[in-house]
Amino acid sequence: MITGWYPPRTNCYCNEQAMPAEDTPTYMHHLSSNGYNTVGIGKCHFTKDPHALRGFQKRFSQEEIVEDRDADDYARWLVEEGYDWVLEPHGVRGEMYYVPQVSVLPERAHPVTWVADHTIQYIECQGKAEEPWYAFCSFVHPHPPFAPPVPWHKSYRAPNMPLPDMPQSLDDLLCFVNRFQNRYKYRDRGIDLNLVRCIRAYYYACVSFIDWQLGRIFKALEESGQWDNTLIMLSSDHGEYLGDYGCFGKRGMHEVSARVPMLVRWPGGEYAGRTCSEVASLVDLAPTILEAAEIPFSPEDFDGCSLRNVVAGKANREYVYSQYNRAENGLYLMVSKNWKYIFSAPDQREYLFDCLNDPGEHHNLAQSPSHRETLLRLRKDCLNWLHEVGEHEATDGSGTWRQYPKRSIPSDPDSGLIYQDPPWWQGALQSPS
Repeated sequence: MITGWYPPRTNCYCNEQAMPAEDTPTYMHHLSSNGYNTVGIGKCHFTKDPHALRGFQKRFSQEEIVEDRDADDYARWLVEEGYDWVLEPHGVRGEMYYVPQVSVLPERAHPVTWVADHTIQYIECQGKAEEPWYAFCSFVHPHPPFAPPVPWHKSYRAPNMPLPDMPQSLDDLLCFVNRFQNRYKYRDRGIDLNLVRCIRAYYYACVSFIDWQLGRIFKALEESGQWDNTLIMLSSDHGEYLGDYGCFGKRGMHEVSARVPMLVRWPGGEYAGRTCSEVASLVDLAPTILEAAEIPFSPEDFDGCSLRNVVAGKANREYVYSQYNRAENGLYLMVSKNWKYIFSAPDQREYLFDCLNDPGEHHNLAQSPSHRETLLRLRKDCLNWLHEVGEHEATDGSGTWRQYPKRSIPSDPDSGLIYQDPPWWQGALQSPS
C-alpha cells in the first residue's frame, strides 16, 4: 500500500517477511519531501523494524504484539496510567483468538480510543500551522480477538446475527490456506453456530466503536476549519471470514476476505456521492494521495492508478491483482468486474467465479466445459502479468503454472496450533510468597 507496488516488486509476500529496503520510496517520502508534515498513528506492522519511519516524520506506535513495552508508545502509556497489569490490551490471543471477549480496559484507555485521541490532538495542532499535513490513522480493531469495551459489547446481540454462508459445494470452494489458518486459529474442530453468531456480534461492535471514533475525528476537522480542504480515505488491509465457508481469518481470496472498504471524500470533487463498480486496489492509494497533493509523478512509478481516474472511467485497466505468499505456498488472484480467477499452488487448483451472476461465490466454474475459454484466457492473462513483474516462482515462462507438491493439513488436530503471547508475559507471573 505505501509503495503503490504489488508484492513481486517489493519482495514482501506475508506478515513474517521483511518490508522493502529502507530506502524504497513510499508515498510518505514523497509527501515529506514536498513540504508535508507526516505522521503515523497506530498500527503500521513494519517488519522487521516495527519502529521504522518509512517516510513518516513522526510515529505514535501501537502494535499488536509488543516485544518491548518501553519502545511502544501505547504500551508505555498504559503502564504510566496504571494499567501495567494488562498483558494483552488488544484482547487475549492464542487459544482465545476467536473467542469473543469484553476488553479488560475501559473505553477511555482502549487502543481504539488512544489512536483517535492522538489523531485529534494532531489535527488540532496542525490546524494552527501553515504547512500541509498527512495523518495515517490506523486501528488494530476489528482484527481478532474481538474485544470491544463496555458498554459497546452490548451493541449487537448474537441471536440477531445472520448465520454464516455455508454453500453446499463447500469442499470444492476451499484451498490450502483456508484449512491451514482454520487449524492454527483453533477453529477446525467443528462449527458452533451460536458461538459464530456471538463472534459476529462482537466484530460488528468493534466496527461501530471505530465508526464512533471516526465521528470524533471528523468533528475535530470541522471545528479546526480543515474539513473542506482535507482528503479522507477509509480502507482496510483485509476482510474476515467470520464463519463463512466454515472458515475464519483472512488470507483467502473469497470476497469476504479479499474485498475491503474503499471510501473517499475528495472536497470539491465532481464525483461526489457516486458509487463506482470498477475494480480498485490498495496500490491505488499512493497515486491518489499524490494527485490530491499536486505532487508530480509518472504513471510508471506505481502499479496502481488514481482512484479519481477509476471513477471517471479513465483507468485503462481490466484487472487488479492480489497475492499471498509465493512458490509452493503461493495464492494468486486476478479479478475484474465480471470474473475472478484464483490459483492455489499448494492445492495445484484453479478457481473461477462469475462475479455478476454468483456474487456469493458458491460455484467454482474452473472445471465447467462451457467456461473453458474464459478460464484459459484468464489463466493466460494472469501468468503473463506475473511473468512481466518478475514473479518467476509462479511460472517458468512456458504459459502454465509451475508445479509444486500438493500440501495437506496433518491429521493430528493439535499439529500446527500456535500461541501468540507477548514475549515478556512470563515475567509478569508472581510466585506465591
